[in-house]
Amino acid sequence: MEFVAGPAIHRVLCADCGTPIVPNSANLCVACLRNSVDITEGIPKQASISFCRNCERFLSPPTAWSLIRPESAELLAICLKKLKGLNKVRLTDARFIWTEPHSKRIKVAITIQKEVLTNTILEQTFEIEYLVQHGQCPDCTRLAAKNTWKSLVQVRQKVPHKRTFLYLEQLILKHNAQKDTISVKEVRDGLDFFYSSRSHALKMVEFLASVVPVRSKASEQLISSDTHTNTANFKYTYSVEISPICKDDLVVLPKALARSLGNINQLTICTRVNNTIQLLDPATLQTADIPSHIFWRAPFESLASTTDLVEFTVLDVEPDRTKQGRGGRWLGADSQVALASAFRSNTKAGIPEDEMMDYEAQGDANTIFHTRTHLGSILQPGDAVMGYHLTNSNFNSELFAALPTDTIPDVILVRKSYPNRRKKSKARNWRLRSIAKEAGEEGETSNARGVVGRMGGRDRKKVEEDYELFLRDLEEDPELRQGINLYKATAAADVNMGEGEKKGGKRKGGQYAMEVDERDREVAETTDEEVEPEPDFPEVKLDELLETFDELTLGEGGAEEPQEQ
Repeated sequence: MEFVAGPAIHRVLCADCGTPIVPNSANLCVACLRNSVDITEGIPKQASISFCRNCERFLSPPTAWSLIRPESAELLAICLKKLKGLNKVRLTDARFIWTEPHSKRIKVAITIQKEVLTNTILEQTFEIEYLVQHGQCPDCTRLAAKNTWKSLVQVRQKVPHKRTFLYLEQLILKHNAQKDTISVKEVRDGLDFFYSSRSHALKMVEFLASVVPVRSKASEQLISSDTHTNTANFKYTYSVEISPICKDDLVVLPKALARSLGNINQLTICTRVNNTIQLLDPATLQTADIPSHIFWRAPFESLASTTDLVEFTVLDVEPDRTKQGRGGRWLGADSQVALASAFRSNTKAGIPEDEMMDYEAQGDANTIFHTRTHLGSILQPGDAVMGYHLTNSNFNSELFAALPTDTIPDVILVRKSYPNRRKKSKARNWRLRSIAKEAGEEGETSNARGVVGRMGGRDRKKVEEDYELFLRDLEEDPELRQGINLYKATAAADVNMGEGEKKGGKRKGGQYAMEVDERDREVAETTDEEVEPEPDFPEVKLDELLETFDELTLGEGGAEEPQEQ
């Protein structure tokens, strides 16, 4: 087989350096061509990008601020937008070059192509260095300037306690609904949420309507206007009113509403409040749900609240297995109860552990009441139970006065109580998260736990009592705990609480418990060892608890240290 040589390659000498090259239109080698023609001319080798240290967002030209991860495709696109002259060349490749995170420098390697002469395309790779300039985005600027807001959500509830807002705070944290809030301010009957955007305020209003029965009104105030561009600046205010009906309240329904709800008894108790009001007739175990729009069509108030509850002692219970409700949770029963004040410890008679009824007392103290209850599945003779004593009650209500006398029971039992367990000063193994206050906020007069209870004075003490009752409701109601997050109590918090008790000279009834005076402390110390706690006391299980947390802060300053409650 004969060897056939290929066609001869004709070469010429470079016009500048004399290197043999393939002939081209310029008769120059690549090195000489780069020396004579710079295709990167007009493209800056240094640039800057803006970065907000507060919200950790980059400026995406012209005015948008975006949350972008380092060395991502989105950040590379922002870097290329900052360059001028890329429209005159062809971009073939762009990549990041690693730099120290604290150097405030970002380096990008870019490869471009450009036709320099006829049928001659030159490719070149070069580096561009970006300086990261720290600043503030408009949202963080408004956040740093106090009392600068665009939308306001006013949440109000006309009740004498704060338990609804304590529960609402946990729901907000559960669903992370406070992420767009500039600040929160406590007022007499509720809370004010401030926002930098109208859309954020509308989201909060929609969230409140999904968790509690509310009605809202919107208003706007003109701040400034420009007749030349036909633009105006408004401040928007949304007034949200929460239903005054709360859990365990005694309610008298209007007659027309009771008939529309399956002809339920007018005298009922409220068992749950979410976006609807759930009512229960303890005598028949009939339930009814009142949607928000139906309630606000003809609103009514509660007849009595939890502050009017009276403690009774169960003497006898006869469950009726034929009457059950809510999947066996409620069981109808005929019960006999007496006022807890009718019993006294007769230690002088030689019966130190026995409790005897005080038949020498006057009035209803020695009266045995017969009533129907829905707590037949959990009540036993000797248990303590909280209920409404209607015999000696005087209500200023036309609906209650119109009820037939034979349909009004003497006592309505609401929930079981655990007085012996409450006497034991045992710290809880769980805690709740709270929205920590913003330092130096207007109207701040105390070191409050969170957004509820900042007004100080007597209001602060009342909020602490409501907070303890709220924690007890969480312990005794597993269904209520499902809607919020519980966290494990840290050992450091327990140590801080122990030091606070030593310094303060007062004894705390466990974590987040209310203060007791010296007389109560002496009585509690003498009875702690003698009284055995109830065996069916509801304990919060460890599998319901989440890991530890940091207090949230609205504004700068990072996380606050958890304070003693």
